[in-house]
Amino acid sequence: MGTAAPTQFGDIWRKMGNEEKKAAVQEEVERMNKLPANSAYASHCLRVLNKILQLMSQPRTSSKEKELEMLFAGLSL
Repeated sequence: MGTAAPTQFGDIWRKMGNEEKKAAVQEEVERMNKLPANSAYASHCLRVLNKILQLMSQPRTSSKEKELEMLFAGLSL
């Protein structure tokens, strides 16, 4: 049962357009920036979000696309 959520989210992720993905990530960055600056959780999430944005800005191979999908699914946006 624990593997159902990432699979369902992966389906949603694949259906989203690139601009929708970027908008969702930017929205989450804004949400994380509202948390206390010394929050370990917020710092970690911002590192992951920045990695997602970096991967999104580059041409992607299937392995990079899979890594991006796993990072995004791990955030539970």
